[in-house]
Amino acid sequence: MTLDPTAPLGLRERKKRAARRAMSEAAFKLAAEKGVEQVRVEDIANAVGVSPRTFNNYFSSKEEAICSFIVEQQVRVLEALRERPPEESLWAAVTAATLETYGREGEPTRDTVEVARSMILHPSVHGEFLKAHATVERVLAEGILERAGSGPENALNARLMAAIVESAVKTAFLDWLMNEGAKPFLETVAVLLREAAQGIPSLTEPEPVKKPKKQ
Repeated sequence: MTLDPTAPLGLRERKKRAARRAMSEAAFKLAAEKGVEQVRVEDIANAVGVSPRTFNNYFSSKEEAICSFIVEQQVRVLEALRERPPEESLWAAVTAATLETYGREGEPTRDTVEVARSMILHPSVHGEFLKAHATVERVLAEGILERAGSGPENALNARLMAAIVESAVKTAFLDWLMNEGAKPFLETVAVLLREAAQGIPSLTEPEPVKKPKKQ
């Protein structure tokens, strides 16, 4: 089942999202405790008191459920963006909504580094990890377009902005993951977004090689 994160939150929609979130959290927790290979759809369904058939109405696989937290987080970014002051510039609003949402849960701890690495870099999970990030770009682009106003040019720029923001978050997360949390995740996200807003000034071309003068 594909839920529309931009749909109005009626009672039925809230229940669906709550159920999806509960199954996603259970999948991630069980995979962390037992390992991805040892987790079955039945285990996830039992953990939240639903049938495997209900689970399959929301997710196509356990891997999709494990990575669903990425999409859930972006839905919260979208909701935070809708709450930003209307007079705020678009880029400032998107940046603030992103940092506010990720900051709400606090900095990831070192204890979660090995768990996150073993799951997200697992061969059967990594593909879903990338798919989840692609979905996130679409969700954020729709939120940006909602704030900026529709139109062919805005639609293109909204997708570009969403891709930049999502790349910053993904890059910061993978840097945190591969360096065992040595660099603060939230601080890295803030730096990357700030540099993106300034045209990424830290990228410089190498100095040209000087040829020796002819004698």
